[in-house]
Amino acid sequence: MPGALPVVVIAGRPNVGKSTLFNRLAGRRFALVSDISGVTRDRKEAEAMLRGRRVTLVDTAGLEEAAPETLAGRMRASSASAVAGADLVLFVIDARAGVMPEDEHFAAWLRRQDRPVLVVVNKAEGRAGSNAALEAYSLGLGEPVAVSAEHGEGLADLMGEIADRLPPDAVEAAEAERPLKLAIIGRPNAGKSTLLNRLLGEERMITGPEPGLTRDAVAVRLTDADGTQIELVDTAGIRRRARVEQALEKLSVSAAIEALKMAEVVVLTVDATEGLHEQDLQIARLVEREGRACVVALTKWDAVADRNAARRGVSDRLQTSLAQLKGIAVVTLSALTGQGMDKLLPAVRAAHASWDKRVSTGALNRWLESALERHQPPLVNGKRLKLRYMTQAKARPPTFIVFGSRAEKTPEDYQRYLVNGLREAFEFPGTPIRLQFRGTENPYAPG
Repeated sequence: MPGALPVVVIAGRPNVGKSTLFNRLAGRRFALVSDISGVTRDRKEAEAMLRGRRVTLVDTAGLEEAAPETLAGRMRASSASAVAGADLVLFVIDARAGVMPEDEHFAAWLRRQDRPVLVVVNKAEGRAGSNAALEAYSLGLGEPVAVSAEHGEGLADLMGEIADRLPPDAVEAAEAERPLKLAIIGRPNAGKSTLLNRLLGEERMITGPEPGLTRDAVAVRLTDADGTQIELVDTAGIRRRARVEQALEKLSVSAAIEALKMAEVVVLTVDATEGLHEQDLQIARLVEREGRACVVALTKWDAVADRNAARRGVSDRLQTSLAQLKGIAVVTLSALTGQGMDKLLPAVRAAHASWDKRVSTGALNRWLESALERHQPPLVNGKRLKLRYMTQAKARPPTFIVFGSRAEKTPEDYQRYLVNGLREAFEFPGTPIRLQFRGTENPYAPG
């Protein structure tokens, strides 16, 4: 086995489609495939390219409990040996059969092996497949990925998940830390390019009183005072759609929106002498919809006469019109004089840390219990919702799943109550929070 390549082991009980999945991921027919259980006895290996990552794929015999001296027992030992050397285990279950007692048994065994595990729900065609994917949460191994290896469905998502969970390869490990991707966004003439020049310490961007001098999204690199590498993107001003007339300006606005989508943190520049316009709020809502962290930079602060009134006006408008980014950081600065510039990048780093934060399942469920005690779920069609369990599915932005009886019917106002509580309890100021509801029981509760 090539030691330099990460090892991805496909495991599961017999006849769940492990070899079909192996062949699909490998890109050719390496393993025999049959409806007869137990065709695969020896481990099979093949190199595969998954979303730009070259890996060693290992197909294993079905996991079965058997005496060590029997053939099934020796096959089980071989599979266990493969799992022990894996960088990632794909634990495959059959969507058509649902979660079987054997699946639960081997899921518990996998949790004790201290190996990263990704649950793959195979044969997941149609609605039955979706239901089986939800049921697979009960295995306690995180969010499952639904595929149909036979029909090639869902494989792109699976490959992406595999690539994301692998350890860095030799090239990545040798590289410096990946830069924080920061986009500077705002209306025309809000001081974006002057701000970028001040951050860089040079006149990199052409500036002037005329709006629209920047037409393309321009990326440059800088190193923050704490050593953080940042990739900065200055963008063209984003006008209201009705005012975007010329073809070139349309392209410029499109490039700005694309830069926003590729960013991790967005600095929304607002001309402090004019205050928050509706277009500023529309841009902020776009940032939230795209799930990006955001910091508001009140530029041209040196030209503001009544600073208390200006700050109060912006805060009030954000609170009433941008509740979905409650607690967003607001930095007052003048790129022209340098006043307040030392506060911007620390605010960006803090926003990025919040956006990338994970909360333990135990802490989440202790918080959920207290939240339900303070304000119990409402009645829906005469029946009270029972929210039993929650977990964080991912970060960037923080995404949580709440399970319970009829949880998917949770009204929007109660969803907002939970989101606001999460934001306050776990310090997610100004960060988009995604909350999903699944109408199943606690997946970790005993059956």
